[in-house]
Amino acid sequence: MRNFKQEFNTLNFVIKESQTILLFAHSRPDGDTTGSVMALQTYIKKLGKNVEIACYDPFPDYLKSLSEETFISPENIDLKKYDLIIAADSVERGFHKIISSIADNQIVAILDHHPDITIKGDITIIDATYSSVCEIIYDFFTFNKIDINRKMATFLMLGLMSDTGSFQHSNTTSKVMEIASQLMKKGAPISKIVETTFANKNISTLKLWGKAFEKAKINPDNGMIISVLTQKDLEECEAGTEDIAQVSSILNTVPGTKFALILSERENGTIKGSLRSEEYKGVDVSKIAAQFGGGGHKLASGFEIKGTIKETETGWEIV
Repeated sequence: MRNFKQEFNTLNFVIKESQTILLFAHSRPDGDTTGSVMALQTYIKKLGKNVEIACYDPFPDYLKSLSEETFISPENIDLKKYDLIIAADSVERGFHKIISSIADNQIVAILDHHPDITIKGDITIIDATYSSVCEIIYDFFTFNKIDINRKMATFLMLGLMSDTGSFQHSNTTSKVMEIASQLMKKGAPISKIVETTFANKNISTLKLWGKAFEKAKINPDNGMIISVLTQKDLEECEAGTEDIAQVSSILNTVPGTKFALILSERENGTIKGSLRSEEYKGVDVSKIAAQFGGGGHKLASGFEIKGTIKETETGWEIV
C-alpha cells in the first residue's frame, strides 16, 4: 500500500482553497462510487463550499433509504464553473467523456483502486491494494485529522461493504475490519446497509436471478460457471441492469468452480461481462477480461463487447 501523505495534504489544501467543487461518480453507480462522493460531499459542505455530484446515471434507487441525494447529468452542467473536480472510482466509466473539456486552470483529482486506470489528474491517488475508494477516503480523512461524523461514516461503510461483498471477498483485510470497527463507533448502521444493499431485493430482482441461475452451466475443463441474461429477460422480469450486479458473485460460490462469468445484454448492442473468483481458486480473472479489452482486479473484473446473445443447442453464441 502506497504512502499518499503528499497527495492527501495537497487534496485537502485545494478543497479548502476551492469555492465550487464537482464530484464525479462512475456510470451505473455502485456502493463504492456512491459512498465515496457522498462522504466527500458531506465533508465539503461542512466547509461551507458549493459542491455538486455528476453522473451519467441517476442516484441508485436501492440506496434512497440512505440518502435523498440526486446526481446531475454532466450534460446539464457548466463544467467551467468548478475550481476543483474530483472523480471517484472506476474513473474510465464516464469521466473520460468530459476530461478533455476541463480547462488548464481547473484542478482534477483522481481517486481509484483499479489497477488499469490510465487517466491521470493534477492529483492522482490510485492504489489497487485498497479494497475500495472509500478505504482511500477514510485514510484521507484520518491523515488530515478530519472528524468523521455519523453521516460520513455511513457512506464510507457503504463503499467498504459494497466492494468487499459484505466482508466476504478476499480483499477483506485486517485493516478493512479495523476501519469498519471505527466507522461503527462513529454510528455507521451496518444492519441497515446490509438490508439496503444486499438483503432488500424486490420481486423483479429475484425473478431475474432465477433466470440466471436456471441458465447456469459449468465447464468442467476450466472450472468456469457461466450464465447469460438478455434484454428480453430484463423486460419479462421488469428488472433493470442494476439487478444483475450480484449474480456473478453468487455463482462464484458454487462448489467445484474456479471462476464465474455472467454475460448480460445492455443497450446499443453491447454485452457486459462480469467475472468473479476467489484467492484460493488460483484464477486471475483480470487476464481473462484483458483478452476482451476489459480489466479490473484479479478476483473481480469486467469487459464490454459489441453483439447480442444467441442461444444454441450447445450453449450461447455472441453474434
